[in-house]
Amino acid sequence: MRLHRRSLLALALATGLTAPSLALAQDDTIKIGLLATFEGPFTVLGEDGERGAMVAVEEAGGTAGGKKIEIVKGSSDASPDSAVRAARKLVEQDGVKVLVGPLSGDEGIAVKDYAKTKPDVTFINGTSAAQDTTFRDPAENFFRFSTDGAQWMAGLGTYAFNDKGYKNVAVVAEDYSFPYTQVFGFMAEFCKAGGKVPSKSWVPIGNKDFSSVIAALPDDVDAIYVALGGADAVNFLTQYQQAGGSAPLIGGSITVDQTVLTSQGKTRDVLVGTPAAGPTADTNDSPAWLAFVEAYKKQPNAFPSPSLFAHGYYVNMKAAILGLNEVKGDVSDGGANLRAALSKLSFDTPTGKVSLDKNRNAIADIYLTEVVEGPDGNLLNKLVKVVPQVNQTLGIDEAEFKALGAVSRDNPSCP
Repeated sequence: MRLHRRSLLALALATGLTAPSLALAQDDTIKIGLLATFEGPFTVLGEDGERGAMVAVEEAGGTAGGKKIEIVKGSSDASPDSAVRAARKLVEQDGVKVLVGPLSGDEGIAVKDYAKTKPDVTFINGTSAAQDTTFRDPAENFFRFSTDGAQWMAGLGTYAFNDKGYKNVAVVAEDYSFPYTQVFGFMAEFCKAGGKVPSKSWVPIGNKDFSSVIAALPDDVDAIYVALGGADAVNFLTQYQQAGGSAPLIGGSITVDQTVLTSQGKTRDVLVGTPAAGPTADTNDSPAWLAFVEAYKKQPNAFPSPSLFAHGYYVNMKAAILGLNEVKGDVSDGGANLRAALSKLSFDTPTGKVSLDKNRNAIADIYLTEVVEGPDGNLLNKLVKVVPQVNQTLGIDEAEFKALGAVSRDNPSCP
């Protein structure tokens, strides 16, 4: 339970606490803001992000730098304005000096820009995976220990072309920065391998009727690449199945996440066999992943396997805690020492080693997967291949990568 300044003063008067002892009590606690989508079409994603963050807090015994962690939650609805409002409340009213979040792509770019106005606050990503949250015009006090959406696609374009034999692929994706980043990452490999993308359909977040999108899909494509999340993914997959859609799918990372795979209905019939890629794989049998799954399952209403949102918030919250441990929880210097510690931080996660590049963006392993039905009937992302230590330029020289241009509806293109 959080006590506000007036409540603390009243407590001090009632109990005879002196001002120094009251200050000491406050100094024994470190506030960490937790910003996620607890409203809107991505609510289920935000709730799982919180589960992952709390696994990291509980793993640390509820302390960081010798201080008790006080989590202060901020709620957004996946829109940039709501994310900035929530971040502003956490920083300017609740007084957090460390903030973990946000969850969605456009939110991350907006919070990055807000971070520039608060240089004494340290911002650490949740799962926002738009490329330009860190790649172009970064904020020196914004860190992302989770990889971006283009990195998540490492290996998928080549696999779809060479192993699955898909030469022509249509795209259906949400119309904002994260899906632009995912499509960019997929097409960077797929087009280089010789693939063609003759059609892209962009839909707003929260779209419920996909009939016109489905009707406009070309008949002569080998597969459909889908980058939709949460309720949007479920609605599209359900309506595609009902419309008799027969083209196989290629999954964007959040389209085959546990937040979608656990949905009820016949979407499972469409998803089995879908190749995808991302920061996690449900059938990863490494001891570190299995230990994380067991810890995650102790959280209320957990999925059969952690979603990438649980994983991302866990990794970023753990980074915050490790950084605070380095500085003994002292952020009285405006967080300068904390940010210096975070910049040099490298640690093992449930999915392998993570470190940061010069833009404070993660370098980490990526998992190529395929959807299968598990022994208990649940759908799982089966591990096909690990692509080790993928950087933000996908192994391409930075100048050459920047010359490709910023991600957008139209970039890249291989019609």
